[in-house]
Amino acid sequence: MMDVREIRQYLPHRYPFLLVDRVVELEEGKYIKGYKNITVNEEVFNGHFPEAPIFPGVMIVEAMAQVSGILGFKTLGQKPEDGFLYLFAGIDNVRFKRQVVPGDTLQLESEVVSERRGIWKFACKSSVDGELAAAANVLCAVKQV
Repeated sequence: MMDVREIRQYLPHRYPFLLVDRVVELEEGKYIKGYKNITVNEEVFNGHFPEAPIFPGVMIVEAMAQVSGILGFKTLGQKPEDGFLYLFAGIDNVRFKRQVVPGDTLQLESEVVSERRGIWKFACKSSVDGELAAAANVLCAVKQV
């Protein structure tokens, strides 16, 4: 289990772009499960369909990438403060299946598919109440800064 204080040690993102509230399961080198609570006071809802708020798909993909970055950092025993970043390098096979709205808890899952020369591939999915919201293959590159 990781709460938001520990998550902040593994991600350089801060409000309003920190999109992982809690990690509930993690097996280094294998998989991670976490979630993001979608609240009506999210900054994005001021401009993204304000009369019928829908959490943007690109932010769902970003949340899946962030949870993948946590998994990568934990697997390698690194943190951003050590001079490393996981940068979004690409996405493949993105599919959106369900709208995500205020009041939803977006469950995030990521599984390591491969790692080659600092490029990680993760199979990710997000869901709400057991219903698939989005799925994608996320590529992250480890960069020393």
